[in-house]
Amino acid sequence: MELLPNGYTLDLAEGEFPLSTDSMVLSRFVKLPKNARVLDLGSGCGTLGLLLCASEESCRVTGVELSPLAHRAALENIRRNDLNARMESICADLRQLPDCVSAGSFDVCVSNPPYFSGGPASRKTPLARREDACTPAQLFRAAAWALKYGGDFFLVHRPERMAELIARGAEEHLEAKRLCLVRHREDAPVSLIALQFRKGAKPGLIWEEHALYDVQDAPTPYFQSVYHIPTSRQEA
Repeated sequence: MELLPNGYTLDLAEGEFPLSTDSMVLSRFVKLPKNARVLDLGSGCGTLGLLLCASEESCRVTGVELSPLAHRAALENIRRNDLNARMESICADLRQLPDCVSAGSFDVCVSNPPYFSGGPASRKTPLARREDACTPAQLFRAAAWALKYGGDFFLVHRPERMAELIARGAEEHLEAKRLCLVRHREDAPVSLIALQFRKGAKPGLIWEEHALYDVQDAPTPYFQSVYHIPTSRQEA
């Protein structure tokens, strides 16, 4: 059982991907408008939905998850945290979104998607991190279909895929607007990126850069803000 901000708890189904820095970084990076309707593509056990509900009390989150096991765990997490009025989990394939997910009805989409291409060499990688059931093209197509005009799509990924992600977004009229580069340590290479795309926006990308640890391996203010550790020196 994982303890999340605001007293929420997360229980993971056996074999499902654990609570990770990726999800924590993404939840901090997301900016939600008031009363946002959020679609979580590949929502797993409901991790991102719980984190977003903990940080913004007016949002409502719909998760779409392919794995029945993860979906059942998400339903239990929603019930245990008394979030039935604000969260739901749908067991479906995001490549064929169900009728209850209406086109152009969401203010925000989020995703912590698969990072690695499928195939024999990747079979030891958990399904949640393989692209067997969700390629970048399919992910962006789903987000573009679900978002309102002017809505935002936030995702986290590996830095070596950045050019591909920006190109895939442009194909679906999702313009890259914000980029966050995350290093594990201040003197280390970038290990993670978070991107914000906006449906129908004009070109113009701003970026920010953070490290989780300094050169003495001490947690940075950014680390403390990502993991909701109280500090008087939190970064904006």
